[in-house]
Amino acid sequence: MKTIKYCTKNEKFGTKQVYKTLKKEFPDVKQKQKSCLSECKACRKQPIALVGKKTLICEETPELLYAKLVEMIHASNDKKGKKRKE
Repeated sequence: MKTIKYCTKNEKFGTKQVYKTLKKEFPDVKQKQKSCLSECKACRKQPIALVGKKTLICEETPELLYAKLVEMIHASNDKKGKKRKE
């Protein structure tokens, strides 16, 4: 899984709790909080996270953002497992 980045200005939408919960459940996943992700148009309206350098995840609630990120983490782990078996 690539690094997940959060905008600190987006915390009003509950992303700080998403960050903390993922940190507890998936300590191996790299996460960073940045002062700005340069995604202001989306950041003003809803909870967001940037996965890697290009994949912007936008959801209506922090719970949906968390669920989407967990899904991506599991998918990433599944891909790694398949590569090791081959």
